Amino acid sequence: MNYFEVAIQKKASSLKNEINFDKAQSFFIKEEWDSTLVYSMKQLNSSPNLETKDYCHYFRGYSLKKKDLYEQASVEFNSVNKSFQYYYLVDYNIGKLFYFEENFKKAIIYFLRAETEILNHRDESEIADIYTCIGICYLHLNQFTKAESYLRKDALLNPKQVTKSVIRANINIANFYYKQYKDQQAIYYFQKAYILSKDIKDFKLKENTAFNMAVVEENRSNYKKALVYRKESEDWKDSIYNQNKIWAVADYEKKFAVAQKQKQIKVLEVENKLKDTQRNSLFFASIGLLLILTGGVYLYGQKVKNAKTILLQKNKLDELNATKDQLFSIVSHDLRSSVNALKTSNAKLSATLETKNYDELHQLIIQNSTIANGAYSLLDNLLHWAMLQTKQLYFHKESIHLYSIVQQIEYNYKPLLLDKAITFENLVSKNIFIFVDLDSSKIVLRNLLDNAIKFSNKDGKISFYTQENNPDFCDLIIEDNGIGMSENTIKELLQEGELLAKKSNSEIIGTGLGLQLCKQMIKKNSGTLVIESEINKGTKMILSFPKTKTNG
Repeated sequence: MNYFEVAIQKKASSLKNEINFDKAQSFFIKEEWDSTLVYSMKQLNSSPNLETKDYCHYFRGYSLKKKDLYEQASVEFNSVNKSFQYYYLVDYNIGKLFYFEENFKKAIIYFLRAETEILNHRDESEIADIYTCIGICYLHLNQFTKAESYLRKDALLNPKQVTKSVIRANINIANFYYKQYKDQQAIYYFQKAYILSKDIKDFKLKENTAFNMAVVEENRSNYKKALVYRKESEDWKDSIYNQNKIWAVADYEKKFAVAQKQKQIKVLEVENKLKDTQRNSLFFASIGLLLILTGGVYLYGQKVKNAKTILLQKNKLDELNATKDQLFSIVSHDLRSSVNALKTSNAKLSATLETKNYDELHQLIIQNSTIANGAYSLLDNLLHWAMLQTKQLYFHKESIHLYSIVQQIEYNYKPLLLDKAITFENLVSKNIFIFVDLDSSKIVLRNLLDNAIKFSNKDGKISFYTQENNPDFCDLIIEDNGIGMSENTIKELLQEGELLAKKSNSEIIGTGLGLQLCKQMIKKNSGTLVIESEINKGTKMILSFPKTKTNG
């Protein structure tokens, strides 16, 4: 809590009868901007108290600025009297509004008005921010000497302690030199920012510094190093994404449980309606029999026919529901396992953060990423399976370059391959074009590579290669030297519509949903799938796809 927030709390405690002001300052500190706007306006409309008027206009201006409503924010800030004790904060925020609008000349005027008072309060975060803002304004106005002065002040605020502010200051100085085409000086500060970022936990800043180094190496024409930095930048970006995905998976599991209950209720309602229909049909049939025997026989015959139709439909519905219940039960079990694993790993992550064991922290982050990727793959397969069942998946066959597709899939799974030290070989002929749907073929290859990695041992090997035994078809073989599988497992996987209901004796045995999805998509693409495998000797997945006619 900064000194201004402490000051407004004291002000609120001294004005015991101003309830709306107390709530406004409370929501302001909590950064709940909508509630701040409501209660500050109530205070302005309901109380003549002049002491609180300037505070409320400031609360409203700051809240509107946070909501990106700059014109309205400017009106509120300009409503604050210049005699206000904290008017330098008004100048500072008006400067920010001009800064956001890239009106740097006016922004500097207000920042310089606020600078002296901010320095007097010795709040390092505020000092760092105003130095940065003034320096960047001068940089945009090509006043390089002044810009360098403020940016260097920012960088030297706390040289002994590595903070996000220090790293950003070094990035700003690097950009300052880059704009003047002083590449060597710029590169020094980009490198310094990159090295310092290794000691902080802000993934976004780590991504930014790695990306800057990739641009530097690209400008040097050192594309090999540039690729390493770009991959690191993407890894940090994926880490941010996976953190967000953890909550998305938990929310999905909750919604899934509610949907299951709703489905059970609907099934019971249908059964009750069927029973009511049967009772009513019998009642009216009996009346018909009493009135006219012939009409009664006719009605009875119709009733029996309808009852059989309803029963057949009910049995079919029960069969479909049983299949879906089995699928959702298996999938929800896998999701729950993934989420529990994430919870456990996150607990270790928190403990590791306290001990500052960065090697273990790195391993836990990789583990979290692997678990989240597994859960995401399961959800992705479930989505495509559902779209196939409801005939919502659109297939558009076209000529695609098989080698390039395999190369893309390898890039997507590079982190998992590196994690298990698996050697990957893309031996696919570069002259082969196949006639398939691009999206579904990628889904098939991703699932099969994911399985090959999952069932391979550390330091294993996975190969993609082609054989041309038929002039109209191309055989793509995906071979690994992993744990293999028995003939019974192969038969079970190749059986149409079968899911593995149990995990056998190994937790890595999945539901088979991915392979079932692959089989249906291979069939849609006029292809075939053959599996060859031996226990502890590896597995071959042999896919056969039609070649592009112009290639034959």
